[in-house]
Amino acid sequence: MRKQDMWSNGMYRISKVLFAPTQLGMVLDNFLNTLPLILPMRHGGLDIPGAKGEIKITATTRNSGSHAATHCTVPKAAMDQIMAAGVRLVIPDICHSELFKDQIKTSWSGIVPAAFIAVPVKVDHEALGMLWFERASESGYDYEEEVHFLSMAANLAGVAIRLHRTFSRGGQAFAEEQQEQQNSRGEERQSSARQRLLKNDGIIGESPALMAALETAKFVAETNSTVLLRGESGTGKECFAKLIHDHSTQRKKPFIKVNCPALPESLLESELFGHEKGAFTGALSQRIGRFELADGGTLLLDEIGEISPAFQAKLLRVIQEGELERVGGTKMLKVDVRLICATNKDLETAVRNGQFREDLYYRISVVPITLPPLRKRDGDIPLLAKAFLQRFNEENGRGLHFVQSALDHLSRCKFPGNVRELENCVRRTATLARSKTITSSDFACQTDQCFSSSLWKKADRFALR
Repeated sequence: MRKQDMWSNGMYRISKVLFAPTQLGMVLDNFLNTLPLILPMRHGGLDIPGAKGEIKITATTRNSGSHAATHCTVPKAAMDQIMAAGVRLVIPDICHSELFKDQIKTSWSGIVPAAFIAVPVKVDHEALGMLWFERASESGYDYEEEVHFLSMAANLAGVAIRLHRTFSRGGQAFAEEQQEQQNSRGEERQSSARQRLLKNDGIIGESPALMAALETAKFVAETNSTVLLRGESGTGKECFAKLIHDHSTQRKKPFIKVNCPALPESLLESELFGHEKGAFTGALSQRIGRFELADGGTLLLDEIGEISPAFQAKLLRVIQEGELERVGGTKMLKVDVRLICATNKDLETAVRNGQFREDLYYRISVVPITLPPLRKRDGDIPLLAKAFLQRFNEENGRGLHFVQSALDHLSRCKFPGNVRELENCVRRTATLARSKTITSSDFACQTDQCFSSSLWKKADRFALR
């Protein structure tokens, strides 16, 4: 495997581990023990000093190799150097380092000649601590790629730690609070509360897969971190983006959305960045772009995986610098936008194939959230079907309802188009219903009139991967 592919796959694996909806201690343990699968390291650790009211975090990899030290203490001088300056530290051989001369005789005595690499863990340009690892020392070896990868991993870890600390209550982790609340309620009461909560946010369901995605979304909403919503078409990415906005500190500011593939590249640039009068043929007046309209609020870039590599470079600059120029303009404009991106595309494969910029991938995939397809949301289809039918009744002055056998039939369907296809199925069936009671015989698939069923085999193949 090429190194570029290895780094891309490794970063995707790390992001999934760091933003799993579980306790911080377990998250960091899993994170540290994922690193040796990617980097040629023998031992590593994470050190985060405790700020006021916060607990110090110290974690190390579980390395059972014969050359691993049982207890590797990083010199305080080394940590102070990294924390104070916020810069990385690379020592090709700790045996010849003044920083390690005292530790070599004690805690690092079991290690053969080793290189030490450490980077600061940063959030919003603030150094929270450091992430480090040691590896076999190689004369003349260039450690730059490994340092770059470790820096990106450290930044993701910093975001995860900040999120957990933000949502801590009285020193108790957010995930622990949620677990205590669930244990204190009866199953029926908990299910009812969840349904009410989800309906209020426009998302209906109570399956474990959906609840995990929802918990992560609300967990990150209170921060300014960029979110990448992933999932098949029709899984509700736009609804989740709106939910994140509504639970964020920008909730009173604009929520702007752009469907990237709906516009050709020339118009997409004008749509996002705006243009000046006379910038091109037909530009009869100045236009404010979506980035400016979303200033102080949230911008959703839907299906970002479909934009061209040329436009990706322009978009990357705006995301990195927080500033833009309107098409045909010369003035640099500052914007402060919380970015949410959505895609149903396999971006890792697109990066490997040169179709999507690697640097842009890392910029937008800070907090990835994968939305489950409907076929993996056990028990949610009847809830959704009833809600869609109720909406249809309210819009059309009807009083239709499902019998249980009809709901059971829907639950057995594949729905490769996910929630969007289910809603269409309910509306079609309700529109053609001859009585107020909808039975399983009223569905189009019972008379071979459901043309989308031809996609079910494709969904089955996908599910078996």
